[in-house]
Amino acid sequence: MSERDESEDGRAVEALGAAVRAARKRLELSVDALSKRAGVSFGLISQLERGLGNPSLQSLQRLAGALGVPASQLLDEPAADLAVVPAARRHLLPVPPDTPAAQRVVRELLTPRGESMLQLIKSTLPAGFSNEEQPFRHIGTECVTVELGVLIVVHGDQRVELHAGDTVSYSCSTSHWWANGHDSETVVLGAVTPFER
Repeated sequence: MSERDESEDGRAVEALGAAVRAARKRLELSVDALSKRAGVSFGLISQLERGLGNPSLQSLQRLAGALGVPASQLLDEPAADLAVVPAARRHLLPVPPDTPAAQRVVRELLTPRGESMLQLIKSTLPAGFSNEEQPFRHIGTECVTVELGVLIVVHGDQRVELHAGDTVSYSCSTSHWWANGHDSETVVLGAVTPFER
């Protein structure tokens, strides 16, 4: 391996360690608490946060799960101070291949992939979509505006129906789910931040 490759690997591990540390601090977790939650060693996290080590993919996935973020977010480079995402280069968030057609939401990340403080996502929900059987619950605050169609949002024991132009904000630590209340596609813009309201 050349010195350049080693240098690039070192920067990648430092960026990964910084992302883990930032996400851990946002959740107000100690290294020990994250270690127990993720099922990885205290030493691995401590080393990683100092920009050292070479964690396995399984360890990264466990850390990401414990931190409530996609593993890819931990691996992305931090966003620049001014970052443009051209319409033609939006990142499509993956959908498992065996997902039924009525559950195949097209989710476009409009903010840079390395951005973790604020994400803007355009979601196109097919007719019949509902994730009631798999509601979300994570740290953060979400704000959703309906561009087209009808969106049903259930947050805890509250239910609202939003039409084009309507907006709702809610804390994500309460269980919540969406359903398409329209007989065609519903398109929504959602902004997510890791901070609670």
